[in-house]
Amino acid sequence: MAVGARSGHGEPEKRPDGAGGPAEGGAPDGSVSPAPQAPHEPSGTEQGGPPPHEPGGDADGTPGEPADGDGPGGSRKEPKKQRSFWKELPILVGVALVLALFIKTFLVQAFSIPSESMQDTLQRGDRVLVDKLTPWFGSEPERGEVVVFHDPGNWLRGNTGEESGPVGNGVQKVLSFIGLMPSAEEKDLIKRVIAVGGDKIECKGGNSPVVVNGKALDEPYIFPGDTPCSDKPFGPVTVPKGKLWVMGDHRQNSMDSRWHQDEDGGFVPVDDVVGRAIVVAWPLNRWSTLPVPGTFDQPGINAAAAAAPPALGLAGAVPLVLWRRRRLMADGVRAQG
Repeated sequence: MAVGARSGHGEPEKRPDGAGGPAEGGAPDGSVSPAPQAPHEPSGTEQGGPPPHEPGGDADGTPGEPADGDGPGGSRKEPKKQRSFWKELPILVGVALVLALFIKTFLVQAFSIPSESMQDTLQRGDRVLVDKLTPWFGSEPERGEVVVFHDPGNWLRGNTGEESGPVGNGVQKVLSFIGLMPSAEEKDLIKRVIAVGGDKIECKGGNSPVVVNGKALDEPYIFPGDTPCSDKPFGPVTVPKGKLWVMGDHRQNSMDSRWHQDEDGGFVPVDDVVGRAIVVAWPLNRWSTLPVPGTFDQPGINAAAAAAPPALGLAGAVPLVLWRRRRLMADGVRAQG
């Protein structure tokens, strides 16, 4: 059978450009030599389906890209196996512990209230969140704030805390490490700041109010039925710089600055303050903030601020007086001349 013919009769092959002359490579007389032909097999097109796809090439013979996953030599790459949850769990726990330790050290720490000395503001068993960030920026406690501080002079003598057994102590150590519970080794107290360095404070006993810098405090946060200084009057005393005078809201059940005046005057060093309690976080039905009472905002209570205007006025007046005196002396000299 001749190439390009479908019948047994050979026909001269036409040129690719459609001319009727002999094709290149043909015989001189224009005839073509018959070529052996393989038995005819219907192509995929004639069968009605798409042409078969050859691996490594397209249907038109163009070399193709290797199939996805085919490696050198035709091998298929194995997909990466996902790490199991149990292998990732230690990493997640480690990251969580590092973050918790960072937050406890520099930002916020939870403390448990162990006594009734701050009732009714705080109840035994309450959990408060203490802001530890602001002291890092040089901020010092202010009047009216509720603060947590380290025992400044064996105020907690005889108070060994509750024993909860080896398991309970171990759990507490873990929770205290990440900041969810206070440490059993650290002896911390929580009180309200009544006066700061430079303040003059006194209370005459009975129903007399606490007086700071000559201003009587209206203290609605005191436990109902208590008097401002109960049966422990004090003062007048001046709080040294860098120290605090603290008192519990439950005045008849609080061993605060009043009861430790023979130990460094009963003052708490600012450096011993852990931070300010800002929120009652637990239990949820007692969630509340701990703002500064308005009685500490009354005019004139800030002794430093009250002394500032006269001092600034004096500092500004001295240069003016000296300048005026020199001018008068210069005018007198010119008049004599």
